[in-house]
Amino acid sequence: MDFASLMKAQINKGKAAAAAAAATGGGSQKYLKRSELEAEREAAYVREQEELERARQERAERKRKLEEEEAERNREREEKKRRLAEEARRQREEEERREEQERRRRLGLPDLPAQTKEQASKEGTPLAEGEEDVDEAELRAKLRELGEPAVLFGETHIQRLRRYRRLTGARSGPKMYEGPIATTLEPVEEKDMKVPLQVPATAEAKRQVFRQLASYFNMVLREWDAALARRPADVQASYSGKQASSAMAQARSNLAPLFRKMEAGDVDDEVLKGVLEIVHAAQERRYVDANDGYLRLSIGKAAWPIGVTMVGIHERSAREKLHESDKTAHIMSDETTRKYLQSIKRCLSFAQTRWPPDDQLQLMG
Repeated sequence: MDFASLMKAQINKGKAAAAAAAATGGGSQKYLKRSELEAEREAAYVREQEELERARQERAERKRKLEEEEAERNREREEKKRRLAEEARRQREEEERREEQERRRRLGLPDLPAQTKEQASKEGTPLAEGEEDVDEAELRAKLRELGEPAVLFGETHIQRLRRYRRLTGARSGPKMYEGPIATTLEPVEEKDMKVPLQVPATAEAKRQVFRQLASYFNMVLREWDAALARRPADVQASYSGKQASSAMAQARSNLAPLFRKMEAGDVDDEVLKGVLEIVHAAQERRYVDANDGYLRLSIGKAAWPIGVTMVGIHERSAREKLHESDKTAHIMSDETTRKYLQSIKRCLSFAQTRWPPDDQLQLMG
C-alpha cells in the first residue's frame, strides 16, 4: 500500500467518526449560552409556580368543601333541635290540654272548644304579665300601616305582636338628628351657635347651651372630615394621612359621651363652665386663650396636680389645695372625661387652621 492510500484511509476514518458524532449529538458543544440558562431557569420557575398554584387551589377547594359540609351539618343540627323543641312543646300542650279536659270532666264543666292551628300558634308562647294582646286582624293592619310585612315566615302571633311593639317603641322615641355625632339635641344655625361665657341658671337655658355646643362640635367635625376627604389619594394612603384620619375618627368617638351627657342634662357645672370658656374663645378665634382655658379645665392650678401629696411637714396643706374648687384636675376624674377633653383640644387644633385668627399671636404652637 502506497502513501496516498494510507492518507485516504485515515481521512475517511476521521470523516466517519465526525458523522457518527454529529448523528448522536455527542459532546461537540462544551458550553451553554446565558440566554439558554435563563430560559431553563424561567421554565423551571413557571413549572414551580404552576405546581404551587395547583396545590393552593386544591387546598382552597378542600377547605371550601369542609366548610360547606360543616355548615350543612350545623343547619341539620339546628333544624333537628327546632323540630325536637317544637315537638316537645306540642306534646306538652297536648298533655296540659288533656289534663284540663279531665279536670273539667271531673268537675262537670263543659269541655274545652276545639283548638284551631292558628289558635295553637297564637297561644304557644304566653304573654308576659301586664302585656296587652292585640287581635290578629288588627295587628296585621297596624303592621301594614307602618310599611312592615304583616306576616313573616314561621312567625307566631306573639312574635308578630312583639315585633310590632319594637317598631312602635323605636318610632315613638326621641328624634335623632343626623351629623358626625347623631344626637337628640336639635341643631341650631351657625349664626346662633355663639355660646355664653357663664353657665345659665335655668334648665331651659342650659338646654339651649347644650344645643349650641352640640351644633358647634358637629360643625367642626363635619368641616374636619371634609378637609380630610379633599386630600389627594396618595396623601390619604400614606402613613401620616392614615394617622390624621384616625385622629379625627377617635375625636368623634370620644366626644360621643359628652353628647350623651348633654342630652341627659348631666354635665357638671364646673366642667360646663370650662367648656363654655374654651368654645367661646374659639368662636372669637382666640385660640391661645381657648388653650389656656383647656389647661385650666384639664389639669387645674393645683400645686400638686399629679403625684405624691403626703410628704413633708406640709402634708395637710397640700391635700387641701387639691380640693379647692378652681384647682381641680378634671382630666384626672375618669377616663371618659379625659378622652372628651382631649378631643376638644384636637378640635381646637383643627379650628385654628379652618378659621385662622386675625391676630397671629392667637395661633397655638
